[in-house]
Amino acid sequence: MLSNKTILITGGTGSLGKVLTRRLLSGEVGTPKKIIIFSRDEAKQHAMRVEYMNKVHVTDEVIYHNFERLLTFQIGDVRDFHSVASAMRNVDVVFNTAALKQVPTCEYFPYQAVMTNIEGPENIIRAIQEHELPVETVVGISTDKACKPVNVMGMTKAIQERVFIQGNMRCPNTRIICVRYGNVLASRGSVIPFFHEQIKAGGPVTITTTDMTRFLLSLNQAVDTIFAALREGKRGETFIPRVPSALITDLAEILIGDRPIKTIVTGVRPGEKIHEILISEEECHRTIERGNYYAIMPILPEVNLEKEFKPAISKEYSSDDDLMSREELQKLLQDQKLMVDDEANQNGELLR
Repeated sequence: MLSNKTILITGGTGSLGKVLTRRLLSGEVGTPKKIIIFSRDEAKQHAMRVEYMNKVHVTDEVIYHNFERLLTFQIGDVRDFHSVASAMRNVDVVFNTAALKQVPTCEYFPYQAVMTNIEGPENIIRAIQEHELPVETVVGISTDKACKPVNVMGMTKAIQERVFIQGNMRCPNTRIICVRYGNVLASRGSVIPFFHEQIKAGGPVTITTTDMTRFLLSLNQAVDTIFAALREGKRGETFIPRVPSALITDLAEILIGDRPIKTIVTGVRPGEKIHEILISEEECHRTIERGNYYAIMPILPEVNLEKEFKPAISKEYSSDDDLMSREELQKLLQDQKLMVDDEANQNGELLR
């Protein structure tokens, strides 16, 4: 699928970008000709470069030989049109993982979120259109917070989706698709590392409200969704994974275990939802099944290629719909190696 392709990953030094890079290097979707890591943080790029330079053995997970030819790094910012256009020369596939994604940060600095989450995608589309770049596919990474958004982060991500969907009209030779998913377990800034640090410090563990629920998936499941969209997605579609959800109180209590640590309820933060939604009641009427995923067809009739279809669901898809039991959640955390390790804490090791 991606054999001999040149791939650009914007924000490639982030949690998702690094796992996506590892999976691309594994060869499971073909061996790329080149992977370009595009981001503005030289320290993270240097750390990622050194990490791969230190790999000397071929494993089942990562192809290390020829990484110098395969993996390259480019400093730039999705906010800057000229650096985006330069990075996209001779690129076949773009994964846009660059984002401002912290809800409180986006509330306090809303226009910064606009510049990264909206102007960044616009720069990608504009570069393809104005320079007539032969990009085959663009995959935009979105979030459940873009569905019926109540915070700046979600609002900017919702507009990102619409910029990419409409981009199919401006770039008729490029397939532009999106993926939308919920909380990624253990990604930078997510709730599990936050709870880990609070537990490591002896508590208390802070919960905003006792009835809060969230969709949960691993970084590898996020990449699975991206690859599924790459394989099966049609122009303008948004891919949605079918993933479990859980009560945040259950998550906190399982991580605390039998430690003498209290939980306190602090109240909902600015822009925070009680339940997240992956597909709204408006979108469900144009949602179909694509393999093991849902696909939301584009809202624009000029882009929508499906003229006759049967909707896959009849109501919104909410994190409050089908909660995991505590036993199921504990098994998920154990399988993902996300339980708090006291011995690692005592040795001063970083929590995953």
